Parts: sequence; structure tokens; C-alpha cells
Amino acid sequence: MKSKTNIVEEPLADYKKAEEDLLLKALSSSYTERFHTMARLMKMNVILKSAKIIHKKMD
Repeated sequence: MKSKTNIVEEPLADYKKAEEDLLLKALSSSYTERFHTMARLMKMNVILKSAKIIHKKMD
């Protein structure tokens, strides 16, 4: 009797294609959209820079 083994195979990720897709999407955005995105990132950077992280001991 043949014993069948069930092997789960993960699909291979195509990182190069994903990177190219992200680049094409970024290039298709307008200058105004790029400006608003950059402004949002800069605001978030200021907020995170001034954040104070306090660790509490968990009981």
C-alpha cells in the first residue's frame, strides 16, 4: 500500500513584481498627491519624535 503524505506548499512570493507594481503606482500619482502624502508623513514624524513611551509592569 502506498501512503500518501499531505504536504502544504506555500506559494512563492514574487517580490520583484510587487516592487515594480508599487513603483508604477507611485509614479502614476500626481504631484499634489505626493505633496499631501509627504506632508502627512512629516506630521507623523513630528508626533512620533515627541512621543514618550512608558512601560508598565504587567501583573
